[in-house]
Amino acid sequence: MAVLTKRIQHAVAWRSRRTMANMRDFNNGFRAYLNSRSAQKAQVDPRITYPCYKSFDEYIDVEKLKSLDGYLKKKVVSYLKTGQCQEFHTGFQKLKLMSPTKPGSKLIPLAVSKRPYEYLDLDKPDLWEPSECANDFADLMDFIATLPFKTTARIIIMADDQGRAVSAHRDHTLTNVKHEFIWFRTNLEKPFSLQDIKSKKKVGVKSYSAWFDTVNQFHGSDSTGKLAISIRVDGIFSDEFRAQIPIPECNPASTAALWACLSS
Repeated sequence: MAVLTKRIQHAVAWRSRRTMANMRDFNNGFRAYLNSRSAQKAQVDPRITYPCYKSFDEYIDVEKLKSLDGYLKKKVVSYLKTGQCQEFHTGFQKLKLMSPTKPGSKLIPLAVSKRPYEYLDLDKPDLWEPSECANDFADLMDFIATLPFKTTARIIIMADDQGRAVSAHRDHTLTNVKHEFIWFRTNLEKPFSLQDIKSKKKVGVKSYSAWFDTVNQFHGSDSTGKLAISIRVDGIFSDEFRAQIPIPECNPASTAALWACLSS
């Protein structure tokens, strides 16, 4: 009887903790949702039309990237089977209030922060170092070394063996913060897209690589029901590469969007 009583107490306590966690998530999400309404008023260069993205396929070795497809899938599946990968969290800046913040995708970090993780540290290379996983993805790391960065910071693989949808979300709301990064994939099977805050218009990314505005528009992916993989490398672009990038007069977070629209 005592054992049964303890089991009931543990079950009740677990449900209470789960309920409180869900309430915290909802409250955080609701506050972020309200904030996102005010973000629609953020000023951007009039030459920018959302949604948009800047393809980087002309600046990287796409054939080399595609050649890594089978290798990467095998490595990623092996990692996912361990059940020890970190769960991807979209944050609370979602397009739809009730969409999940943890859609099911997993993260494999190839670089880790030397201090407790802070999102705004993404462009501070001195704080990042290769993770224990990096050696297992040596060929991918070799490819990353060819990208137009002066130095790199966070490097992550995002993967889902069930290909579930990733809720449309923004990374943050700080329009004065510009993160330089390259998002890429070894195949076109993951249906990644950008979505405008106001019109809700949606555009799918057709390239193997891209840089995009993560603040003034939303991004996410549709479900496929099969393995979906993408990689993101943050850091500081090389001086030569930076020289090509147009600078907006306001809203630095929109830099990628301005380049995308001026290039189209």
